[in-house]
Amino acid sequence: MLNKENTVLVVVDVQTKLLNVMHEKDDLLANLKKLVHGVQVLEVPIIWNEQYPQGLGSTVPELAELMGEETALPKVCFSCYQNPEFVTKLEALGRKQVLLCGIEAHICVYQTALELQANGYEVEVVTDAISSRALSNKEIAITKLDRKGIGLTSTEMALFELLAVAKGDQFKAINRIVK
Repeated sequence: MLNKENTVLVVVDVQTKLLNVMHEKDDLLANLKKLVHGVQVLEVPIIWNEQYPQGLGSTVPELAELMGEETALPKVCFSCYQNPEFVTKLEALGRKQVLLCGIEAHICVYQTALELQANGYEVEVVTDAISSRALSNKEIAITKLDRKGIGLTSTEMALFELLAVAKGDQFKAINRIVK
């Protein structure tokens, strides 16, 4: 079970040039926004990344605005775990559960998930908050991740799992976010 005291959300490469060519990009962005907003309500930290921002641009404004004072970690490697700055930031949090979302599912999300798992992290990929240009690539990524023991979840499932109880202000806020 996901535990909000032991979880971090990792957002991978949700940049304008990439998002514009993703399969079902509007649904993807809506779920990413719900997920980011929801984990903020639950006080789960977020680490966000950008693949080669000089060429692919920055994180889409709708999502970047939600991140507050945090800044994106630029990278050129596909796996976020290959970026020493990412590893340092992740290790500093001291959390061992990683919720993973972003693009592209079959490249950066996939490789990040496998490297996190290989380095002792419990990884869950939020399947309705990932995408690829072609649906078939997303499907292959999900199949391979599942076969390799990576957990699969959805935005709503992850938020309610982190919440754990149906009471209080956080519950009310999460309910508003997912509706």
